[in-house]
Parts: sequence; structure tokens; C-alpha cells
Amino acid sequence: MKIIYFAWVRERVGVANETLDIPADLATVADLVRWLKARGENYEAAFAKEAVVRAALDQVHAKPQSPIGNAREIAFFPPMTGG
Repeated sequence: MKIIYFAWVRERVGVANETLDIPADLATVADLVRWLKARGENYEAAFAKEAVVRAALDQVHAKPQSPIGNAREIAFFPPMTGG
């Protein structure tokens, strides 16, 4: 799965994107976030406030409880403000 990080999430993780083999037992976006946090301090820092980080599955906004299913890409980004 391709994982893309934007803004300060990218800065904390240390890469803009990566392709990872996700364990088959990860069912939801929240499961994936917990798995990523276990990969190291940089991921732990990026997802320290899980409720703040937003996600999109195949470019469609997704909630933490959203199933990953057969998604090819997931993006993580901070909340956006407009003007």
C-alpha cells in the first residue's frame, strides 16, 4: 500500500511517502495508525494526537473506523483551515 504524508505529518515521519506491506489483520484506518506508531519514534510523534490527523483512502476522506478494504493508497494530513 502506498502511504502519503502531508505537512507536519510528513515532517515528523521524515518521508513524503512510502510503500509498505500492510499486515492482513489491519482492518481499519485506526488499526493502521496504531501499527504505524509501533514502527518508531518518528511515527509515534506524527500520530501522537490520533484524533487530529485526517486520512483519505484512495483520495476519499475516511474516518478512523473506516475499513481499509482494497485501498491502494492512504494519505495522512493535518486538519485544513480555509480562508
